[in-house]
Amino acid sequence: MTRLDVDDLTFEVRESRRRKTLEITVDREGELIIAAPSDTDEQLLRDFVVEKRYWIYQKLAQKAESRRQLPRKEYVNGEGFFYLGRSYRLKRVPKDAQDVPLKLAAGRFQLREDALVDAREQFVRWYTLRATNWLIRKVKEHAQRMQVEPAGVKVQDLGYRWGSCGKGYRIYFHWKTILLPRHIAEYVVVHELMHLHEPHHTPAFWHRLERAMPDYEQRKRWLARHGIEVEGL
Repeated sequence: MTRLDVDDLTFEVRESRRRKTLEITVDREGELIIAAPSDTDEQLLRDFVVEKRYWIYQKLAQKAESRRQLPRKEYVNGEGFFYLGRSYRLKRVPKDAQDVPLKLAAGRFQLREDALVDAREQFVRWYTLRATNWLIRKVKEHAQRMQVEPAGVKVQDLGYRWGSCGKGYRIYFHWKTILLPRHIAEYVVVHELMHLHEPHHTPAFWHRLERAMPDYEQRKRWLARHGIEVEGL
């Protein structure tokens, strides 16, 4: 089964032999995903959705409000762009003013006028490079402390997820992680590394996470409430 309809709610069903519990996710676009162990009975899925219905509607309302409030970037002088939680103003400069399309200098993002045609791509490229360098360093730092050995780190567009622990112990991060405040981005790092100990969000996972990062709940709540605010690009 790959789709489940419950009244006015439609879910993508993702089954896994490794999974032991049911989990519902509302992604950044408001799409609904239910993760389940392989061959889970459909009625069990429906009962779980009914049990979580109020929470689901709350999440959908929050996502809709956040998307409504989030303006698209226009890449004009003075517009703010996040980097590690701080907003930097944009300054458009002539083609001969710098040798790269985009750079952060003197407290401003400086974008060449000839790069306006693909300004978003220039920012994504810039963020991805900085995110890769920063996240590799943080993964190495926390992995040693947490006694785990990830096979590697890759930064890319992960859609609705900030991070993911993939097959072969490789850790993936969304490039937008580098827009978050440092202590929130570090929560994403520690969260994903913890999946090398505990693959799923079981009580054991959250208990281990609390030991590794005692204030993780505060960081998690901040990310859930404010994460969407840094996403416009």
